[in-house]
Order: sequence, then structure tokens, then C-alpha cells
Amino acid sequence: MNLLAIETATESCSAALLVGGRLLERSELAPRRHAELLLPMCEALLAEAGLRRADLDVLAVGCGPGAFTGVRLAVSAAQGIALALDLPVVPVSSLAALAMQAPPNGADVLAVIDARMGEVYAGTFRRGDDGLVEAIGPESVGAAEALSLPASPAWNVIGSGWAGYATALAARLPAPPAWADGERYPQAADVARLAEPLAREGRGVAAEQALPVYLRDKVALTLDEQRRR
Repeated sequence: MNLLAIETATESCSAALLVGGRLLERSELAPRRHAELLLPMCEALLAEAGLRRADLDVLAVGCGPGAFTGVRLAVSAAQGIALALDLPVVPVSSLAALAMQAPPNGADVLAVIDARMGEVYAGTFRRGDDGLVEAIGPESVGAAEALSLPASPAWNVIGSGWAGYATALAARLPAPPAWADGERYPQAADVARLAEPLAREGRGVAAEQALPVYLRDKVALTLDEQRRR
């Protein structure tokens, strides 16, 4: 299976190519340059693997949540390539892709992306026997100090939400995190890892059904909201 994955929901722009079990990837921390970097990354991966676009079998995309512009870019790119090549698309949660980077130390994973406006995008995950993460609660957006978590004795915390709201998030945990890193971002390599078994099961969707996940419908506070904060 030749699977191309893309992820641009946060400050990191990345692409990955899964070819017969071999994973190739490109990633760059480059806010506001995703549109410039993404397609050249994809072409570079195909060239490295000696493939053409026509050799692809499936697309995978980090569908959010995250920055509105970044989520739209990834989904639009995946839709465009998939439509041109008549390929299925496997949408993958950007929070799940982020959670994949937490260490397999037995703790559950809280993945948090800074949503600005004093809020975080949050998802909770547990690593399965296959090494992949599975959601153990719904994804949400809201104030870090109001975050609700499923019961778990130990948590790893990962993502830019921890960098911005560590104190508030720590207060929601039953104990200090077993491990925490606020400098991690979702990566296309993990989108590919999560998408591969779904693709093999035929669970890809038509391009027009691969939709972005925003969790909220506004990108900035009004002036009145800013004054009240």
C-alpha cells in the first residue's frame, strides 16, 4: 500500500509517505508557510520513493482540530489530490496524531492544542496493544480550568496547550503528569500510522466526505469579549 499523509493543523507542516511498510517523512516548524511548503514536501517524498502520484493508493489527512487556516489547507489539499486521482481519503484526528508521540509508559494521554482565546482543544487517549492510540472520551474545546477528564490514575500530557496553560491543566489532573511536553505538534507520520489499518479495512471515504473538524465556529474574541476578560 502506498499511503500519502498530510498534517498542517498547527505550527508544524508535515507530510509522510508509507510505502510497503517503510515510512518516509518531512516536517518543518514554519507558521504561516504551510501553503508554500506542503505540496513540495509531498513531491519530494514521492521522488525519494521513486513513485508517481498515480502510484498512490490512498490519502490520509489530519482533519483537526487546530488552526482554522491550517486545517482547511490540509483537508483541501487531500481532497484535491484524491479527486484528481480518484482515491479514498482517511481522515484522522490531529489530537490523536499528537497523542501518538507520548511515551508508552502505561499512562493515558491528554493531548492539548492551544486554541487561543484562553482555550484548548483537548482529547483523551489510551494506547492499545498494537501501539496505536484510541479515544477514551469526546474531543472538546474550552477553558483549560474547566476541562473534564475521564477517570484515570495517571496521565501523560502533550501539546502546545500544556505550554500555555500548564498550571490550569495540572489542577484538573489527579496527580502530577507522569510525563509532559508542551513543545510537540501533530505529525503526518503519526497520521499515516493511524490511517494505515483503517485504509486496509476499506474505511476511507470519498474526497468530498473528508471534512475538517473545527470544534468551534469563531477564530477571535469580539471587542466586548476582550474587555470582559
